[in-house]
Amino acid sequence: MDDGGVSKAVAVVACAATALFYVAILYAPTLILRLPPPPSFKNFMIRRFLCAAISSVVSIAVSALLLPMKSREVSSLLSVYGIRTDHIWQAMVFPLSLTALMYAGSLVLKVLMLVSSLREDMNYGGGFSFEYIKNVSQEAVACTRSMASNVLVWRNYIVAPITEELVFRACMIPLLLCGGFQKSTVIFLCPIFFSLAHLNHLMEVYSRQNYNLIKAFKVIGLQLGYTVVFGSYASFLFIQTGHFLAPLVAHTFCNFMGLPVLVSRGKGLIAVASVAGIVGFLCLLFPMTHPDLYNDRTDNCRCWQGYCSGN
Repeated sequence: MDDGGVSKAVAVVACAATALFYVAILYAPTLILRLPPPPSFKNFMIRRFLCAAISSVVSIAVSALLLPMKSREVSSLLSVYGIRTDHIWQAMVFPLSLTALMYAGSLVLKVLMLVSSLREDMNYGGGFSFEYIKNVSQEAVACTRSMASNVLVWRNYIVAPITEELVFRACMIPLLLCGGFQKSTVIFLCPIFFSLAHLNHLMEVYSRQNYNLIKAFKVIGLQLGYTVVFGSYASFLFIQTGHFLAPLVAHTFCNFMGLPVLVSRGKGLIAVASVAGIVGFLCLLFPMTHPDLYNDRTDNCRCWQGYCSGN
């Protein structure tokens, strides 16, 4: 790297400040701007969506100023953040399929529950008929409409994945790599910032646990452990593929599925599926994330590891 590179200290401080800003701005409207409380939960969440969006834009601007990039063109900048229009289906299908293997037990359990529910509905409704298909279709449409207007759905599956991947992967990873950190170090360092940003849930969990501090710390500890593991995986996906969509689809899928189900009482098939999924995940992790699958050229590609002017 040339003399215009980012030092390790600057990279770490910038990442820590970015993580702190991502959390702090959520409380800025009431604590700093002294705005009145929102009249409804929906308005409260919309206000938070705007705060998260502002944080993402600021993080992108700061990292763009710090990164000693070869070119300041918009296309080059977007490529550094993995925002690309090439290899889209690879960046969506391969990481999603790989992530689904870790949820093999959960997926099998959901299928078994769905089959059982359909059998009950068919027995109650008089069997498989046109009327039955019509009712199921209407219920599906109603469920979709309900989800589309649910602010929690927007938070969990759209706003949170996009803003968190922009801030904690697309902005931080290029800074850390330009700072001279090894890829393996970045994979485990970046999730630390990601997990610390989730400590703001401590008071919320504390109140839900009837103000039992020990129970609250257990829940937070589990959440932090999960975010570190997932954050490492998402960082690995971003570094390997150089594509923003890769960790994004994995993030959305994990938010939808929750914690993986490894065993279920009375259902040995779940345990077998879980073990098979884990083995498949480990065997396919590197082949399905090989950079050649996501880039036409990896020896001279501005969108894959081409972050610094000295590279």
